[in-house]
Amino acid sequence: MRIILSLAAAAALLAAGFALGAAAPGAPTLPDRLRQTLASVGLARAPADDHDQRYAAAAPDRPKAAPDPHAGGDHAGHDHDHAHDHAHGNEHGDAHGDAHGADEPHEAGTIRMRPDQVAGQDIVTRRVEGGTLARHLLVPGTITPDTDRIARVPARVVGTVAEMRKRLGDAVQANEVVAILDSREVADAKSEYLTAQVQAELQTINFERQQKLLASRSASEAAFETARAAYLENRLRVDLARQKLSALGLDAAEVAAAQKRDEATPNQSTLRRYPLRSPLAGRIVERKVDVGTAVGKEGDPADLYTVADLSTVWIELSVPTVDLAQVREGARVTVTPGRTGETERRAEGRVIFVSPFLNPDTRSARVVVALPNPDFAWRPGTFVTAEVEIAQDSVPVRIPKAAVQTVEGRSVVFARTAEGFEKRPVTLGRSDDEAYEVTAGLEPGAEIAVGNAFLLKAELGKADAGHAH
Repeated sequence: MRIILSLAAAAALLAAGFALGAAAPGAPTLPDRLRQTLASVGLARAPADDHDQRYAAAAPDRPKAAPDPHAGGDHAGHDHDHAHDHAHGNEHGDAHGDAHGADEPHEAGTIRMRPDQVAGQDIVTRRVEGGTLARHLLVPGTITPDTDRIARVPARVVGTVAEMRKRLGDAVQANEVVAILDSREVADAKSEYLTAQVQAELQTINFERQQKLLASRSASEAAFETARAAYLENRLRVDLARQKLSALGLDAAEVAAAQKRDEATPNQSTLRRYPLRSPLAGRIVERKVDVGTAVGKEGDPADLYTVADLSTVWIELSVPTVDLAQVREGARVTVTPGRTGETERRAEGRVIFVSPFLNPDTRSARVVVALPNPDFAWRPGTFVTAEVEIAQDSVPVRIPKAAVQTVEGRSVVFARTAEGFEKRPVTLGRSDDEAYEVTAGLEPGAEIAVGNAFLLKAELGKADAGHAH
């Protein structure tokens, strides 16, 4: 304890001596390390600011110490200088960056695009105008042959098939010979006509002779009347025989001409030959017999061929009762295949018949549509889907559905401008399968994008994103 007090006293005397020496003019200050040591034991303090100022004034030529970067005042000054420099740099550097790196000013809702860029992206434009919206009723149907364009080649007489001149699928013309039958019935009918024709010629000669004799009083009145009766009777037989040939589908003049040819060629006879002709132009769609087949009798085939003209077909529709009142004869019908994957093929027909009766089982009415089929692509028996036009509405502004895009939840179109395109919000009204009615936002005569408009929507999105950044 005594040693500690002695050390403290010695330190106090030493500190007092240094303090007196420092008060003298020109005396050096305590070394920093010694001052800190004394301050730690409570025997010295840090130099006061006024002492430092006096020391700085007494030694004006001494260089100033670098400011302590952790000192509050110096740091604040440094921050001030730094902020000044930073502002100065931003004033010049940012202006330089805007001049070289930023995009051109962009007006919201516009797309700058040169004509060659529009053509290069296949963007199609069209002027807006009024039009008609057509509403449709979707109904399934089945293709059938037109019953007015299908016919059978019947065997009108009893006989045997001698020739089949047409094969399945062959085209035929109206009244063209398609088969030959060998028939005794036909031979009898021809013979009866030819015989009556010969008898009529003889009786005509006898009647004319008796008429001359009666005029010269060389024949009696009774002989003349007998000749006249025979002449009239044979004329009647000729007419009856001709009608019989006509009932069989034979022409009397052709039969007489064939008989004369037979006289020139005794080894050939056409009396038994019976030609079958097609009643209409079309194609052979069915063949029911072969050469040598007996026809015409009970149990025999009734006809030889089926000929159909499929250049026009029918579509049988079953329209429910609730929709029947909207379907009218003459309405336009668009037909597409019922099978998936064939929707690209379409055709247009017309309603030709609306049945006044309902099917008691299905409670639907039969509706028949006539459909042109020039390339025979629509085959009977095929299931199809028919869009029956049930109403037409005229609208002042009509635009294709492909022209409408949705941007930020609103329907818009892209109008053509001198610099590119402009986004225009529109209000849509009624619609059909292809177009919308525009009730606000667009006037007739404006030019809008109707093809690949989605590309403009994408460009607008990119431009707006860059502008916001």
